Amino acid sequence: MSTQDAQDALARLAAALERIESLLPPEIAPDFAGFVAFRWRKRRYLGLERGELHPVAHPALIPFADLKHVDAQKEALRLNTEQFVSGLPANNALLTGARGTGKSSLIRACLHAFAPRGLRLIEVDKRDLVDLADIVDRIAARPERFIVFCDDLSFDANEVGYKELKAALDGSIAGAADNVLIYASSNRRHLMPEFMRDNLGAHYDDDGEVHPTEAVEERVSLSERFGLWLSFYPFRQDDYLDIVGHWLARFGLDAAAIAAAQPEALQFALQRGSRSGRIALQFARHWAGLRLSASRTGRG
Repeated sequence: MSTQDAQDALARLAAALERIESLLPPEIAPDFAGFVAFRWRKRRYLGLERGELHPVAHPALIPFADLKHVDAQKEALRLNTEQFVSGLPANNALLTGARGTGKSSLIRACLHAFAPRGLRLIEVDKRDLVDLADIVDRIAARPERFIVFCDDLSFDANEVGYKELKAALDGSIAGAADNVLIYASSNRRHLMPEFMRDNLGAHYDDDGEVHPTEAVEERVSLSERFGLWLSFYPFRQDDYLDIVGHWLARFGLDAAAIAAAQPEALQFALQRGSRSGRIALQFARHWAGLRLSASRTGRG
């Protein structure tokens, strides 16, 4: 193919793409004044995929006061977020640990507390992390402050999305936007699986110093790019019952009814194999619903 033929082919391709683009629905600018939470969603039009920021009409927010027995984690993330919305230096945050202990809820509590001061949250699924640079480009010039939130973040060994996350956190030639932080929650501290075979290549020198393999370094380097690490641990029985009592009180039960519910609350947790804040809230909804329904029908 001659140079002229190649140029003609490229011109025809560009013209075809312009015609296809004209058929796509217009992109609507997100209403950052009317909404505080957004989701990044992909849609396919005419075989092409386009990402958009969709507002969340009814975000599941929670006050800091409703998060119990995670006081140190709560204060650390609250302080970091306050620095961020105040235009001061702040860190990307990784929240790891036991399931149902309040990791995601704590991030939503930050939005609840600081949305009036211009904080906005964008939830991104891990499979869409390849679009992080595009998302940041869309909001970098906005006056609001944005938390890009990825829940239950972890990667399989063959996934490549973590490379985009690493670049966004630290390491890209393009500097991070001043109005964007990344908050992520995960059950894995290092976000990627660790295999025993990775240690088979480890060796030590004459002084006994261990040299891990590069595979291990690759896995650890991702989590190290978060400046703030917060760990969450399973609740003790007394902590679990205290959280149950808090939610039952919020649902309108008195002290006597709360004390009477404790044996059932323990049984409820035993059946699910976990004493977590999530299980405590689930039990409280179940128990309060039964009690309040019975009182209304005269069965209580």
